[in-house]
Order: sequence, then C-alpha cells, then structure tokens
Amino acid sequence: MYAVIESGGKQHRVVAGETLKLEKLDIAAGETVKFDKVMLVANGDDIRIGTPYVKGAKVSAEVLSHGKANKITIIKFNRRKNYRRQAGHRQWYTEVRITDIPGSK
Repeated sequence: MYAVIESGGKQHRVVAGETLKLEKLDIAAGETVKFDKVMLVANGDDIRIGTPYVKGAKVSAEVLSHGKANKITIIKFNRRKNYRRQAGHRQWYTEVRITDIPGSK
C-alpha cells in the first residue's frame, strides 16, 4: 500500500511507517498533519488515480522535528572579468512519519 502526496510543490511517494523530510510546515512537533492533496493511492492491483487529486483520500502523518538541511554553496564566476560571488543557503525542513494511509487496513 502506497500513496503519492503533494507537499511544498513537490510530489512524494509514501508508505505507512516511512519518515521523510518535507518543506517546512507550520505545525508543532508531536502533532499530526493530514495531507489532503493525494494524487494516487495504490493497494496491490487496486490503483486509484486522481484528476488531479483523489476525492476523499487523506494521508495522516506525525510531525517528528524541524531543522535545517546541510549548507549548499552557490558560486558565480566569470573568468578574466574580476567577477566572483559566493553565497550559502540552508533550507528549513519538517521531518514527518507517515502513520496511516486510508484503505491500508
């Protein structure tokens, strides 16, 4: 049993019990969140595909923690033009554990 959900403009294939890092959500650690933008629900040969979302499908997850990812260095450089720029970026994320996919029981 798996589902494809949309969160933060990205699509994620999730399975019950899986932990994953999503774009930062404004929900406190320890609380539950329900994803209603479910694009696909599959249980063996029974596959439901939404247009664009599956009606009535919700995936629930528990928020484990919030944090910042590893630093990414951005370097811009033009040779012989005395042009050098360097910047860094650390993206905020929310770590969640998928607790329930409807129809998985």
